[in-house]
Amino acid sequence: MSEKESGMIESVKNGIVAAIKGTGDVAQAAVDTVTKTLSTTVEDVGKTGASVVDATATVANGVIHGATDVGAHLGHAAKGTVVGVLRATKHTGAEAIDTIGHTARAVIHSTAEVGGELGHAATGVVEGAIAAAKEVGVGAEEAAAAAAHGALHAADNAGTTALKTVRNAMKETISGVKVVLRAPFDKDDSK
Repeated sequence: MSEKESGMIESVKNGIVAAIKGTGDVAQAAVDTVTKTLSTTVEDVGKTGASVVDATATVANGVIHGATDVGAHLGHAAKGTVVGVLRATKHTGAEAIDTIGHTARAVIHSTAEVGGELGHAATGVVEGAIAAAKEVGVGAEEAAAAAAHGALHAADNAGTTALKTVRNAMKETISGVKVVLRAPFDKDDSK
């Protein structure tokens, strides 16, 4: 990890901690912190050749670590992270779907890294995708599926237990939307 990435993670972590302590609203603290941090970063991406995907993962890492430090609900932090990333990147349509998937992966990866509740984080990324869907010009079902797929992909990398936990979280209707899983995660192989 570069010094710049470490600095950004620390900055986001401190920002989320201060915002949560200030307002108590974990999701809104995440939205505000992510939007502010990533908006600046996205502007610099063209100048530095950095990747929006890498910056998103770094910011998501900072949010999850900060939320964990103050004992905040990771589902709320995850929801706010997805909404904030989509607002900061201003991605719409198919690009927004890709961004949702990448953000969900980053959130679940970071949650596994801190030993956080993966089911809460997975539900949160789907809730965030659904909440932002209309804003970015995609259907709620499509956004939910993209978030679920990204979450499952990261959980699969974290191990069998993580995958099972996230898949179980996706079996419920979330924010009024039935999550449709895509291959290879559409079948439960744990029988």
